[in-house]
Amino acid sequence: MSYRTEQEAFWAGEFGEAYRERCSLSDALVAARTACMARMLRHAAPVESAFEVGCNIGLNLLALKRVSPATELEAIEINAQSARAANELGIAAVETASVLDYEPRKTYDLSMICGVLIHLNPEILGEVYDTLFKLSHRHILLFEYYNPTPVEVTYRGHEGRLFKRDFAGDMLDRYGDRLRLVDYGFFYHRDPIARSDDGTFFLLEKTGV
Repeated sequence: MSYRTEQEAFWAGEFGEAYRERCSLSDALVAARTACMARMLRHAAPVESAFEVGCNIGLNLLALKRVSPATELEAIEINAQSARAANELGIAAVETASVLDYEPRKTYDLSMICGVLIHLNPEILGEVYDTLFKLSHRHILLFEYYNPTPVEVTYRGHEGRLFKRDFAGDMLDRYGDRLRLVDYGFFYHRDPIARSDDGTFFLLEKTGV
């Protein structure tokens, strides 16, 4: 399969496979992410349906299902093996696809992306923001590394593979009065309960709905 960006091929290929093998759904990790998810969605309930862009092996889907068992879950994942693993959890319909090729077929209470925007080519972020916006008829959740200005960081010895910026600010500027900030927060890696990788979340809401 051909991809429009180097980053897509990177995650769909061998590096994505290695990343999947490093990941796990241990009880401790799922419990920590569930605590994060409960906090991130405290102002979004009820969430009857949700769509994740880039679900990997399903950690966030599993956490969301524990927070809201009745939520209907769907997702896309660019790495075929990771998508298969997420599907095998039996809690979500997961399709193998790149976000740059995916055209939303319906809308959901929540669209979310976690630890994916940081790995995308900055030149195509606008397209990804548009997909997240189209997928949601209510809330959008971003959970990424934050930096007030765009910066590139070497990632496991690779250049052009990790970018920090104010993703939420980008979206708020892009959609103007059609989108508002509802909540945001930081998860410290030494938090004994909601342990995460020093990520920052932003919960956005469409206005006039």
